[in-house]
Amino acid sequence: MLYSELRTKEVINLRDCRKLGHVIDLEFDQCTGCIHKLIVPGCSKIKSFLRCESDFVICYKDIKQIGPDIIIVDVP
Repeated sequence: MLYSELRTKEVINLRDCRKLGHVIDLEFDQCTGCIHKLIVPGCSKIKSFLRCESDFVICYKDIKQIGPDIIIVDVP
């Protein structure tokens, strides 16, 4: 899967069915090349004047499924 495909998918939290947003960045291990974390913005630019949360940093182990349109994660 390409990063350009990954960033178009909506990230949904399994615990509360909340839409977290879209992937904006990845963190990976330089030695192995394995992805460690997905980074999703806490708020969009449109909502920036409202109360914004910090970015969501989602560990790879918390990703439950990557489907054709969404990424399901389990984060508290």
